[in-house]
This record gives sequence, structure tokens and C-alpha cells, in this order.
Amino acid sequence: MLSLRSHTRVDIRIVVQFAIFTRALSLVLQAALNAIIPDHEADAFSPPRTVKPRLLDYTTDVLLGGLGRWDAEHFLFIAEHGYVYEHNFAFFPLFPLVLYSVASTLLWPLSPFLTLHGRLLLAVAIANTTLFVLSAVALFGLSCAVLQDRSLALLSSLIYCLTPANVFMLSGYSETLFAALTFGGLWFLEKGFTLRACLFLCLATGARANGLVNAGFLLYLPLQRSLAQASLCITVVVLPFGLFQLYGYYTFCRPTVTQEQVPDVLLNLADKKGYRVPDEAAPTPSWCLMRIPILYSYIQDVYWDVGFLRYFKLKQIPNFLLALPIATLSVMALYMYIKANPLFCLHLGLGKSAKKGKEGKPPANFYSSKVFVYIVHCFSLLIFGIFCMHVQVLTRFLASSSPVVYWISGHVLLCNEPSLLEEKHFAYGKPQDNLKQCCIHSYLVSINNPITQLLMHWNTCSFRTRCILGYFVSYWLLGLVLHCNFLPWT
Repeated sequence: MLSLRSHTRVDIRIVVQFAIFTRALSLVLQAALNAIIPDHEADAFSPPRTVKPRLLDYTTDVLLGGLGRWDAEHFLFIAEHGYVYEHNFAFFPLFPLVLYSVASTLLWPLSPFLTLHGRLLLAVAIANTTLFVLSAVALFGLSCAVLQDRSLALLSSLIYCLTPANVFMLSGYSETLFAALTFGGLWFLEKGFTLRACLFLCLATGARANGLVNAGFLLYLPLQRSLAQASLCITVVVLPFGLFQLYGYYTFCRPTVTQEQVPDVLLNLADKKGYRVPDEAAPTPSWCLMRIPILYSYIQDVYWDVGFLRYFKLKQIPNFLLALPIATLSVMALYMYIKANPLFCLHLGLGKSAKKGKEGKPPANFYSSKVFVYIVHCFSLLIFGIFCMHVQVLTRFLASSSPVVYWISGHVLLCNEPSLLEEKHFAYGKPQDNLKQCCIHSYLVSINNPITQLLMHWNTCSFRTRCILGYFVSYWLLGLVLHCNFLPWT
């Protein structure tokens, strides 16, 4: 028998292997699907190229062009040119900075053969693959710390590798970076490393605006240790958002540049599309005169028509249906947790312990008392997403922010698949036996990966298992088919 630490190392190896396999398969599929299916002529941000292509740019675009669709164009543009247009400020700076850093350092030797844009596309593949593997490991560590159930932690992390937000975790979006920083920060917080957690969650806010919501964890979890420390950490987490808004304010409300300093091709696009560029000779934008001039809120309102109940229209019913599965999982998690721990939830997780297990101790699984704050976080994001956002974004919004989506899915699978509780699915031989599983075929047939076992024995799975795995796999694949060809997706 292996020790608990050895079991954990083997679990991490399984998660890493599956994460790498799903990333590699996704990259191959997006290239094939992008080549087979003609691109849809979408009314999306499509800036002109400012330099002539080099030797390998065409090949790179054929192989990785699917990673630069829709909002990925914004991130790639910002990484290449900076914040030229006003609406670019809807996209936070950390991910473009990561891409530019990879393209200008690790990929710099390729500069004679690839333009900066080509190297940025390659940087997307490298950065998001690496970050996804790290986020899967971080989710496993967080799950072990919160759930205290190794089987459920492993299952949840493997389900995450089939996330319904797959294409956004693969493409030039900031979701993967955000997930890695959020899950990693929460893992540190659960282990008591508050300052490290604070740093990670601070960086998460630099990647996406919804990182602000993570401040709630810093208020709730360290509350019993030091309120002063929690307040300081919350300030640090909010700081990137404030600094970014300040940068936007000085760029457009106190500009020191003129239009002549913007490249002609980009200025022509601004004139054609009506994009605002910083210009000290131009009138002051209206949002600059607001009592609290927050550029991000203005952009969401004016450019994307985001606001309370604005998406509640009959023509948006298909988008609500797209978001229905992940909303159902989130509501199911809330219902099942409250049903199991009604008094604990009534006391907002600060009263009596959660429901006792068979030995009189709090249960070490999805119903653990530690899960409460994550349920609240998930449901808060759900409510905000339904009423105040483009609802189809809810899938990637929750899938990259909340571990609850994967915990409830793993919990339901464990409850409905008795075979998962058999020793063989979470038993391990000697470490060297696992090291021999190197090729894809031996990995897929390996009994140590319960998700691949369920998929290969689909006919014997329960109805609920088929619903959950069918949802994850179908969205995992459909996203690659549609998004990579400029077709509408979540």
C-alpha cells in the first residue's frame, strides 16, 4: 500500500496527464475544424495587420488561427499595440502582458520568421496550455483542502479537464489565467498562507474584473484569524481594478497624445467603426464628467449594452437555453447543500457545524462546512450573470471562477455510479507501474482515470451520469467547432 502522500503524487500525475491530453487533442481538433469549416463573416473586432507577413506566419495562422477569434482579437491586439481604442479597456491587462512577455522572450528567436502577431498566436497555445495544467493541479489541491475527500477531489479535477468552457480555456482569452490564479489563491487561503493567497487573488483581478468578487473569500475565511489582515488583503485585491481605471481615466480624460501618433491603418479603422482614440485636441468624453468616472462600466453599458435585465428579450431565449445546463448545476449545488445543512446555512456558515457524519464528525465531502462559502460565491456569480450580463457568457464565467461546478458534478457521479466507489478505481500499484503509462492508448485504458472509464462504458452509466458527461463533452467539442470558425457560441 502506498502512503497518502504517494497517493496524492499519483493523483496529481493522473490530473496532469489528462490535462495535457485534453489540451493536445483540443489544439489538433481546432486546427482541423478551422481548416475544414469556412469562417463565418462575423461582425467582430478585426483590426488590420500593420506589418507584412513573414515566412512562417501563414503556417501559424493555418494551425493556430482558431485561437484568435472573437474577443481573442482584442487580447492579441492589446498585446501587440497596447490600449489604442477606448473599448479595449474592457479587457484587463495581465493576460496581454503574459502573451507579450512569452512572445518577446521565449519566442524571440523566431522573430526573423514570425511577426509579433504570429508569435502572439503561438504564445496563446503555449501559455494557455501551461496555465490550464497548473489550474487543474490547483483545483485538485483546493478540492483536497476543502472536501477532505481524495476520490471526489480527483474526480472533480478530471471533470474540469473536460470543462464546457474548453474553447475559451484554449483560445486567446483570459479565463485560463484567471482560473489558475483563483484556484491557486484559494488553495493557499485554505492552507493558511494568507499573504500568498492575497498576491494570487490580486493578480486574478488584474486578469478579469470578476476577480473583485474573490475579495469575499478574504473577508470570510480569515475572519476568525485577523480582521485587520483580511481588510488589508481585500484592499490589495481591489487595487488592480482601481489602478486600471485610473490608467483609463488619464488616457482619455487627460490625454497627452494626438491622433497623429496612432498608426494610419489603426486610425482609419477608428474612423470607419467610430472607435474613440486618445486625443488631447478632442472633446472630453462624457464618462470623464461622472462623479465616479469608471471606464469599465461605461464600456459595458455603451459598447456591449450590458445592464440589469437588458438581456431579458424573446430573441435571447436561445442564449438562455445555452446557459441553462451550468445554471442548473449551480442551483442543484445550492439546493443539495442547503437541504443537507439547513441550520448551518441559516447561520451563514458561522454557527453550528455542518451535518454530522457517521462518526459524529463533519462530513468530508461535498457537504463539508468548508464548502459553504464556495456555494455562496457560485450562487452570487449566477445571479449576477443571469440578470446583469449577456447570459450566454455564464458558462465560461462560472466554469473559470467557481470550483462548485466541478464538485457538484463529481458528487453526482459518485452518488450514481457505484462502480466509482469500488477500490479498483482509486487504487494504485507501485509508482513505477504508473510511470509506464506513457502513450495515449495505455493512458486511455488505464483504470486509474475514472472519467475515461465512464466514457468507455457509456451504455452502463446511469441517466444522471450521461446527462452530466454528455453536457461537458458536447460543449467541449461544440465550442471548438463553432467558436474557432467565428460562429456564435457562449
